[in-house]
Amino acid sequence: MGSSAGHLTLTVLGSGTSVGVPTIGCDCKVCRSTDPRDQRLRPSVYIRYRGRGVLIDTTPDFRQQALRFGIDRLDAVLYTHAHADHILGLDDVRPFNYHQRGDIPIYATAETLAVIRRMFSYIFDGRESQSSRPRIRAELLEDRPLQLFGLDVIPVALPHGDGVSIGFRFGRLAYLTDHGPLPDAAKEKLQDLDVLFLDGLRHKPHPTHSTVEQALRHVEELRPKRAFLTHISHQLGHEETERNLPPHVRLAFDGLEVRVELPE
Repeated sequence: MGSSAGHLTLTVLGSGTSVGVPTIGCDCKVCRSTDPRDQRLRPSVYIRYRGRGVLIDTTPDFRQQALRFGIDRLDAVLYTHAHADHILGLDDVRPFNYHQRGDIPIYATAETLAVIRRMFSYIFDGRESQSSRPRIRAELLEDRPLQLFGLDVIPVALPHGDGVSIGFRFGRLAYLTDHGPLPDAAKEKLQDLDVLFLDGLRHKPHPTHSTVEQALRHVEELRPKRAFLTHISHQLGHEETERNLPPHVRLAFDGLEVRVELPE
């Protein structure tokens, strides 16, 4: 793929499910665990390359995630889909508007943008307001590569129950979350990866997510150099689960950083 043109760094901001881990009111072993890798905020990642910062999903924990991991720049937000655990932190982009003195583009499918416009109508209605609101620019995400700060970002459509979740490929790294079996069209876009993040909710089957076993089959077929399971429930303890995974497959955890070289 030619000589290197710098690198990309992905930071996992949250590796948990829609309710996070520990889960409210639960007294299970994982929810009581003192291993910090078992403490999982809602699912999101932050990607840095070429002096830019790109966020995938604004979770209800976004403020906490930004403070915890020192995020001080936000150049774009990509949305996988419109479920609450992936969009409800949108209002917390306001400090980035103040510091950067400009709008922030958000990229999402028409279906996801429609939900965001409905849930956050005060951002878009144009009415006078005495309170501040996020300054964003809604951009339609289509089924073709997105040129983002000098890099082709490839959307990957994935089944998520009766709906669709969008994964994203940046060079030789891809981030997928909230998906079931991978369709052939997605597999074609996920070849020759150095790093693959994918859904690995739990062992028990789920109607809208991949199990650990299903994820391992995807990894075996796609053959990335390294893979990380994310969107992890409280039914999976980090240390115990990793003991039964192949060496090149690990569980993601909050704060994990992964670096890959960018193609020229």
